[in-house]
This record gives sequence, structure tokens and C-alpha cells, in this order.
Amino acid sequence: MPARRLAASWVLPIEGPAVARGAVLIGSDGRIEAVGADAAVPHPPDVVAESFGDAILLPGLVNTHTHLELTGLAEGAPGPDFPAWIRQLRSRKAERAPEEFLAAAREGLADCWAAGVTTVGDTGDTGAAIEALSASGGCGIAYQEVFGPHPAQCEESLGGLRRRVEALARFVGERVAVGVSPHAPYTVSGRLYAATAAWAEEEALPVAVHLAESPAETELLARGEGGFAEAWRERGIPHLAPLGCSPVQWLGRHGVLGERTLCIHLVQVAPVDIELLSDAGVAVAHCPLSNRAHGHGTAPLGALLSAGLRVGLGTDSVVSVGTLDLLAEARMAAALGGLDARAALALCTISGARALGLGREIGSLQVGKWGDCAVIRPGRATEGMVPEARVLSGGPRDIVATFVGGKAVHRGEPMS
Repeated sequence: MPARRLAASWVLPIEGPAVARGAVLIGSDGRIEAVGADAAVPHPPDVVAESFGDAILLPGLVNTHTHLELTGLAEGAPGPDFPAWIRQLRSRKAERAPEEFLAAAREGLADCWAAGVTTVGDTGDTGAAIEALSASGGCGIAYQEVFGPHPAQCEESLGGLRRRVEALARFVGERVAVGVSPHAPYTVSGRLYAATAAWAEEEALPVAVHLAESPAETELLARGEGGFAEAWRERGIPHLAPLGCSPVQWLGRHGVLGERTLCIHLVQVAPVDIELLSDAGVAVAHCPLSNRAHGHGTAPLGALLSAGLRVGLGTDSVVSVGTLDLLAEARMAAALGGLDARAALALCTISGARALGLGREIGSLQVGKWGDCAVIRPGRATEGMVPEARVLSGGPRDIVATFVGGKAVHRGEPMS
């Protein structure tokens, strides 16, 4: 791949002050060689050079929670009954053929690039996302889901997971990793949680879990009641024992929480849960628009950040929110957490990278990091705002170009 030089009215390194009339030089290996004022960044004669005029150039966005294989399944807003919604989603997935999941994941990845996202933390059970990432030269972690709420399913479920991860290893590369995702407390037994966590530790695999998302999940663990508990009774799944703990405490008891664990949602959490999460060193995928769409409540973003947790932003699936617009998530997070534009933008760049354990490789424009960049056209109504706020006001329609390792993966409407 040829080296590439990108210039714009503003360059936002994220870890450092904004640079007016800046530029970034990306080497033929896809990594950043220089970043700074346009006049100070080298301009080798054999480099592919582009100038984006009044646009703003920033690191590619990091979406810490997607379900790319579910692209195309959106049908209106989710209903208020979350357990019923989960059952309906499983039924709709059962109607899809493997090639349809792969096509969906490819479409979802393209939608991410069109939204300025260059890295994803994806969860799914078909393997479609990691195949799409590998074939397209994308970047991300694909967490392979495992299910099994009945304790008797543990050996079978774990064996299936191990075989699936082994089969997916052919798609792993320098920029694509595989992880595991014991799905959620309402679909995974304590025994399977413990076994999966122990195996992931042995293999040094990253782990992602949907956790403390809905009141129904909390009711299941606290009192053995609610929609998930009713579904368990219908299927002959034994009650959790002992009852009376929170979802976070339940996973803590089974050795799931650790520095390689990404906890998705974390809406139904108390101060004691946040302390436990902080002590364990977990990361968080905060999905404010999905939480709102399902009526789960509001995650305590400010408290999570104050506790020192690594928090990134995720869009969840299009089935939940209908879009993969990470900047919309950032605006909602800013409103919920009382954050300024710079802090909100960090959530979907460097903070998201750190949440995925990739902070040394992506998330900011620094020499040696991958040349992942997004170029955004600021709206005229944002003139006079700081550049971070101008970026935050935009969306997929404003993305001019997206680069992964210096390679152009998306071109939007050109600058006029």
C-alpha cells in the first residue's frame, strides 16, 4: 500500500491539543509517521496526498459494542417486554441462512465505515463478523457467543465454544482478534460462566458479557421472578441458587470479572457493584441509545467514569436502535454524564480503544499507531464552536472519508 498524507483545516489528535491547518503522514506499513501542523509534516514526493479543505480530521471512531450479523433485521422500535423481545429476535435469527448473516455483517461493517468507525467490538454466534472483518481488511474483536442456562448444558456448550473459536482462528490477524462472550445472566448458567471464564483465562482471550441491562435480569437474580424467570420455569431450568445478589455480584462469584472483561450496558448497578467492577479492572461498553430504546433506564455514566473504569461507547445492534451512528451515542452520553465535547469525543476514540485493550494501537493520532482516520465535514451552523463540538454535532451524512491503516474504506460526498 502506498504511503498517504492527509491534510485538513483541523486535525484532532485526541491525546493532545487540536491542530489548526494540520496534517497526518501514514507510512506504507499503515502506521502514522508524523502528525502536526501542515507546514511541519513531511511531504515525500512519492506519497499519495489529499487535502480536505475545511474538514476536520480525527482518529477513526471505536464502536465497542455491535451485532453486525443482525444488520437488516430492524423492524420498528423495541417493545417494552424485553424477555419477549429476546425470544422474538432468536426466532428471527433462526430464519436466516449462514450466507445471509455474512452478507449482513459485510453490510454492517460498511455502515460502520460510513459513520467514521474504524474498529468494532462485535458480539455474535455465527462467525460472520470476524469473517467480514478479515476479508475486508477491517479492525476489531469478534466475541463468539456461548449460551446454556441449564447447568447440565455446561460441557456441551463449552465444547461447542472451543470448537467454534478454533475454527474461527483462520480469520485472526494483526488487526482482527477473536474473543468469547458468555451472553448474559439470563442465558448462561453459573457453571458455564465459571468454565468459560477459566478457559478464556488459559487462552488469554478477551471476554464480553451483557450485564445488568434490564430490570427483568435483576429480578431473575434477586428474587427468581420476572419474565426471564418465567421462561426458565417453562423450560425446566432450575432456579439460581442462592438468590439475592445483583448481576454484577453473580458474575463476580463465578470469576468472570477481570481486566480482559468488557461489560456491556451496566444500567442496573448500585454503588457496591461499581466498586466491585472497579476493583476487578473491567471495561465498559456504554450504549445509551439502546438503553433508552428498550426502556431499561439510564446507566450511571458519571459514577462509572469517576470510579476510573475504562468506558467506551457502543451502538448495540440496528435491531435495537436502527442506526450505527456512534456520534449520536456520544451526544447522548455527553448529556447523561455532563461531559464537554472533548470528553464525549474521547469516549468513542481513545477511551473506546482502551476499553477494548487496544489503546496502544489506535484511538488517537500518534506516531507509531495505526493510521485509522475519519474526515468529517462540519456544519455551517457550528462555526465558532471548538472543533470537538463541531465533530460531535455531525453524523454519518457528514463523513467525507474513512481510512483504516491508511487505506480508504469509505468515501462520502466530497468537500465542495
